[in-house]
Amino acid sequence: MKTIAIANQKGGVAKTTTAINLSAALAELDQRVLLIDMDPQGNASTGLGVDVTRRQKSSYDLLLGDVPPLETVAETTTPGVFIIPATTDLSSSDIELQGVSRRSFLLKDRLRAAGALSRSFDFCMIDCPPSLNLLTVNALVASDSVLVPLQSEFFALEGLSHLLKTIRDIRQQANPALRIEGVLLTMHDARNNLSQQVEKDARETLGEVVFNTVIPRNVRLSEAPSYSVPVITYDPNSKGARAYRDLAAELMQNNRIPEKRIEA
Repeated sequence: MKTIAIANQKGGVAKTTTAINLSAALAELDQRVLLIDMDPQGNASTGLGVDVTRRQKSSYDLLLGDVPPLETVAETTTPGVFIIPATTDLSSSDIELQGVSRRSFLLKDRLRAAGALSRSFDFCMIDCPPSLNLLTVNALVASDSVLVPLQSEFFALEGLSHLLKTIRDIRQQANPALRIEGVLLTMHDARNNLSQQVEKDARETLGEVVFNTVIPRNVRLSEAPSYSVPVITYDPNSKGARAYRDLAAELMQNNRIPEKRIEA
C-alpha cells in the first residue's frame, strides 16, 4: 500500500476535492483505495456518501482508540474506494495528544500494526486538515509521499514555503523516506493571466515537481459534493472528471504501476 498525504496549510485549495476525486479516478484504474479523513470538518467523508450517522468508528478511534484499524473502515458509494471517516472528535486531538508518548507516530504505528489493512489496498490517501498541526504531522510521518494542491492565485507560492519547511523537518526528525509526490495546480483558468503566471512561476521555481496535469476551475467539481459523489460519477465527461483521470494516470506512470482499467 502506497500512502500519500494530501496537504496544504491553506484552506480552499481543493485539497479535499483532490482527495475524493483522485481516489475515485484510481479506483477506475482497478486500484483499491483507502482514504483516511484526518480533517475534523469531515468533508471528504460527506463527499463520498458517508453520512454522520454512519461514523460510529472514525479516524479519531484509529489514532486514540482501542478499535482494530480494519473496524474503522467504511464502504463508500464509489466502487473500489473505502474510507476511515472523520468526526468532530478530532478537533480536540491536539490537546489530548500532548501527554501521549510518540504522539507524532501514532498513525504510522497503527497502520504498521495493521498488516491486513496494508494488504487490502493499493493506495492510501490521507486528507489532512488545513493547518500544520499534530494531525498533519501524523499524516506526514505515516506517509511515503506528499501531494500538494496549489491554488492558481496570487501568494500561492509564498504559502508553500511553510509546508516545504515542515516536510524538511519531518524528514530530518521522523520520516527520512518522505518525498514530494508532486505539486498540483488547482482552480486553474487558462483564460486568466494570473493563473498562467502562477503556473509559469511554479514550473520555473519547482521544475519537475509540478504535475503536468492541471485541475481547471469547473462548476461540476463544485456541484458534485452536494450529491455526495465524486465528479467522475456526477458528470463523467466534465473537464474536472477528465483532469482527475489524467492525474491518476500520471501518478500511476510516475510510480511505474501498470494501468488496468476495469472491464465494463
